[in-house]
Amino acid sequence: MKAFVVRGPGDAGVEDVPEPAPAAGEVLIQVRRAGVCGTDVEFFTGHMQYLHDGHASYPIRLGHEWMGVVTAVGDGVDPVWVGRRVTGDTMLGCGRCYRCLDGRHHVCEFRTELGIRNGRPGALAERLAYPAAYLHPLPDSVDDAAGALVEPAGNALRSVRAAGLRPGDRALVLGAGTIGLLAAMFARAAGAEVHVMGRSGRSLGFARSLGFEDAWTDETLPELPWDAVIDASNAPHLPALALDLVEPGRRVVYVGLAGSPSAIDTRTLVLKDVTAVGILGGSQGLDGAIEAFANGSVDPRPLVAAVLPLDELAPVLDGVRPEGAGPGPKVHVALPGD
Repeated sequence: MKAFVVRGPGDAGVEDVPEPAPAAGEVLIQVRRAGVCGTDVEFFTGHMQYLHDGHASYPIRLGHEWMGVVTAVGDGVDPVWVGRRVTGDTMLGCGRCYRCLDGRHHVCEFRTELGIRNGRPGALAERLAYPAAYLHPLPDSVDDAAGALVEPAGNALRSVRAAGLRPGDRALVLGAGTIGLLAAMFARAAGAEVHVMGRSGRSLGFARSLGFEDAWTDETLPELPWDAVIDASNAPHLPALALDLVEPGRRVVYVGLAGSPSAIDTRTLVLKDVTAVGILGGSQGLDGAIEAFANGSVDPRPLVAAVLPLDELAPVLDGVRPEGAGPGPKVHVALPGD
């Protein structure tokens, strides 16, 4: 079958690889749609921290935002899955350790991460072998484009839940990328007044087109009381700014990751009696994201700027915006059968 392989920094393309077969407890999935993420770009450039920590190595097959159709099952898997449209968790725990048994498989020390960590091949391929225990069915009301956005949406929904927002609260989202805009959508659906801070006129203009009229740069951000601040950026100075901006006794949520260490002053954290929450992965938010997409309270599809075939992906990872792309931040790959 065809799969997208990153062979080393700046070296990637479509290759013929062996057809996967579902092991016991796994299913075989015909991938129909997969998203491209900043993590994929970091693997392409060689900057991804897992490469330096020993959790990943080249060659690597990327793809952790996806949806597809189950075509076969391995031993021990209910055949009712065959023919179902599905997506799945990125974080795949060992299932035996204290963290997994405590419902925290996403931080299992022995976890694999699809297309990211410990060698589990990703979904930027025609077919995918995947553990049935981590599948999430997609209703017909969630189309393929939305289905491939469930994974980042799970991160965003967890961030909004962690912010502890109440109807009428004022929330500030730092970062107008995919997760930032999804967080803004979920916060709005929760009844909050949502403001977005970004860097470029293009991204802020797109945020306004989604109904977020209160879209600012750091220079134009008004002095208002912020009941929650969600940092969905990759800027190393913004975690400290989030702490400075949030109202005393409220919450800051960190879901973005900078390429270099970020510092916050814990004296500020203590003296303002602020709760700070870190978010890794969308695991506990996936079902909620699917539900929101299905009932129409959140529509992520405008975020998709372009849909490409697999063999046109490499330039995107190298920073080339596809010709004719719309204003959104997300690029999708359509696989055969989409």
